[in-house]
Amino acid sequence: MHLLVVEDEKDAAVALTNGLRRHGHAAVAVNTGNHALDAYHDVDLVLLDLDLQDMDGLEVCRNIRMACDVPIIAFTERSTELDKIMVLQAGSDDCLDKPYGLRELMARIDAVMRRVRSRPGKPSVVSGPLEINVVTREVRLNKELIELTRKEFDLLYYLASRPSAVISRRQLMAEIWGDPIGESAGTRISRTIDTHVSTLRAKLGSNDWIRTVRGVGFRFDTKQTSQREVV
Repeated sequence: MHLLVVEDEKDAAVALTNGLRRHGHAAVAVNTGNHALDAYHDVDLVLLDLDLQDMDGLEVCRNIRMACDVPIIAFTERSTELDKIMVLQAGSDDCLDKPYGLRELMARIDAVMRRVRSRPGKPSVVSGPLEINVVTREVRLNKELIELTRKEFDLLYYLASRPSAVISRRQLMAEIWGDPIGESAGTRISRTIDTHVSTLRAKLGSNDWIRTVRGVGFRFDTKQTSQREVV
């Protein structure tokens, strides 16, 4: 999984990211709440220390939760029952007291992800050799697993579940990134969406799955055939 560590103590961040990597995860660390709000979009889970220097960790948690349903595990030295209730009400899926052990953390991560994966989902989308499984969040092309980030999966599924419909960049930004946008943000919209579409096309081995409709947005093409045909 792709994990985001939000921790302002450098030594603690290094130790945690190294531990996560030893367990086979891709982990990156940021040291402020503002950086966390810029970096959470493409991760599978956020590990959030609530005691940050630049902003209240509860506010970071609320902002992430308002935008998307990415799982969050919070760490805190605030050990009262009321504090833990506030953390959970802010949108965290779990809360650990500091200090904590890596074994316990890995068990908590496994438990949270089991709950996330067991949530009822819409039926899988199948288009020719491409299968998008919402429950397992897996994409297979010609039965070959395609590794996608969280946002890449969400973007592909959103387009594929609306075959042949033209979806604007602004709509994608609002629905996938949970980001209502003003007119002044046009360049940022194009850069964010186009980068993800380009990466998706590369991973799918063809530009034909996602068609660009000039001046409007994108549509998922059910009529094309993948370049990754089984020999």
